[in-house]
Amino acid sequence: MKVVYTDEALRDLDGILAHIAEHYPGVRTGFESRLHSIVRRIGEWPRSAAVVEERPGVRVVPLAPYPYKLFYRVAPDAVQILYLHHAARQKEWERKGGG
Repeated sequence: MKVVYTDEALRDLDGILAHIAEHYPGVRTGFESRLHSIVRRIGEWPRSAAVVEERPGVRVVPLAPYPYKLFYRVAPDAVQILYLHHAARQKEWERKGGG
């Protein structure tokens, strides 16, 4: 299945890559490799990740060993990557009461 990034996910990814480049430049290649591996996996097996209880239809994949999580949903025509966040970061939808 085709995998697409939302604009928010692309902004998140840009921020993550900028942070890694500034603080941990030796990690970038490994991070990108892990991200590509996860994207391939969810493209092949879109329902393989855990469902986010607070957000029906949204799934989450940790990018271990990196401290980030990738959130996505399965649409009829594609897997949509919604956002990427640091694992310790409180999600915007949590701050808004899960809505």
